Amino acid sequence: MCLAIPMKIIEIKGPQSRCYAKGVERQVSLFMMQDKQLKIGDYVMVHVGYAIQKVNEHEALSSWELYDQLADLDH
Repeated sequence: MCLAIPMKIIEIKGPQSRCYAKGVERQVSLFMMQDKQLKIGDYVMVHVGYAIQKVNEHEALSSWELYDQLADLDH
């Protein structure tokens, strides 16, 4: 099973970006999304360090709600 994490773009430098989610910042490659118009503040789904899909804020927050619920089941 693959899991992509929604993250907010906070910096873009060429094909690289810095993204943020839940108190964590990561370097994320935008290489696979070169044909998309991405800007600071956009949300992307991140898998193994690559942005693979642009999502809106509602989709990103809904994904995090689901992930939080799944994590709570583990306790």
